[in-house]
Amino acid sequence: MLGEYRIQGRGAAEIAAGVERAVGAGELQPGQPLPPMRELAAQLGVNPNTVAAAYRILRERGVIETAGRRGSRVRPKPATTGREELRVEVPAGGRDLSTGNPDTALLPRLAPALAAAAEQGDRRPVLYGDDPVDAELVRLARAEFDADGLPTGPVTVTSGSLDAIERVLAAHLRPGDAVALEDPGWGSALDLVPALGLRPVPVGVDDDGPRPDDLRRALESGARALIVTDRAQNPTGASVTASRAHDLRAVLRAHPETLLIEDDHGHGIVDLPLHPLAGVTRHWAFVRSAAKAYGPDLRLAVLTGDGVTVDRVRGRQRLGPGWVSLLLQRAVVRLWADGAVDRAAVAQSYGARRNALVDALATHGVAAHGRSGMNVWVPVPDETGAVARLLQAGWAVAPGARFRLASPPGIRITVSPLTPEDITPLATAVATAVRPSPVRVYG
Repeated sequence: MLGEYRIQGRGAAEIAAGVERAVGAGELQPGQPLPPMRELAAQLGVNPNTVAAAYRILRERGVIETAGRRGSRVRPKPATTGREELRVEVPAGGRDLSTGNPDTALLPRLAPALAAAAEQGDRRPVLYGDDPVDAELVRLARAEFDADGLPTGPVTVTSGSLDAIERVLAAHLRPGDAVALEDPGWGSALDLVPALGLRPVPVGVDDDGPRPDDLRRALESGARALIVTDRAQNPTGASVTASRAHDLRAVLRAHPETLLIEDDHGHGIVDLPLHPLAGVTRHWAFVRSAAKAYGPDLRLAVLTGDGVTVDRVRGRQRLGPGWVSLLLQRAVVRLWADGAVDRAAVAQSYGARRNALVDALATHGVAAHGRSGMNVWVPVPDETGAVARLLQAGWAVAPGARFRLASPPGIRITVSPLTPEDITPLATAVATAVRPSPVRVYG
């Protein structure tokens, strides 16, 4: 008996469907524990293996989570709903600093590149059975991977970073496996992992990237994969330094079977050097998205990795969408080859806004973090109150709950829409909203 709801059913699918309906109807609340499998089996008069299969279905669908001996419980927020629902309504006349979008003024015009790609395609339309990856895109991507010190490996194309991460995880892991995730970290990745039936394990982050001791504990506790953001980490702006990369590699060398996934979505918008971890473990993947530099509507990322991983990603992709549009691939080639984005200027523009805001907050005694990228992370003692007070002042920021597993509260401020004139009034409003300023950093 769970409150007013009694789990029913005879088969695994029926039991799982009933629980999922109860969660959707609010009869089972987020965080509510489910009965131990043997206890529920006795209540229903079924084999414990039937209940185990039902719970496995629910985990795979992201409805429940299992924490070892602590048993199973309804996820605090079902994975299929997503953290993106934790949005704020921007008041009339207010400024929206919550989206994480790039500055449209820094994005290139896509029409000339798309027109050139379409003209190229008219000479010989793409058909079934054609090579699904543009050879020139592979050449450009591989040249930059080599320059950045990445190991040699095949290159393929996916529909953005999250698509690549999902395919790599699915290629190697099974439901119930644990994945080490940055905390705070990218909300979409935090949702994706449980939606795949995998178990997230938090790894603390500071300005230099994931903390080695936290990673060591996560791997020693059984985490089979690690997702790392090399630069422009969302939401904290962390960037992996040479020293931190050295320490993280040392941890990974002790766990060579760890699946390593690196996300370099900051490529093209940051001026900090890349310090990759790839090659330390047997299976690895490195993904580089076009979204931040060229625009989110270009659903494209280039992926390299070990041969087995890339081959599995390609094989599964063929059974789904087939390939990423060659039209988009050729458009990205044109933008890339023509230097449509002045990377140094873009990095300088975002850096100037981040630094100005962090410095202005410091004058108010408010700690903030934003080493790279387009976001600033501000630890706060009361997340809900800070967001509400800023809304009243006309500023919409992202609640930290969208990005956290176990780390302390915070707010994320996207600097892309800011002008120099915005910095002082925004810093004053944030200082008023978050006092007393916390002394801790990320956790």
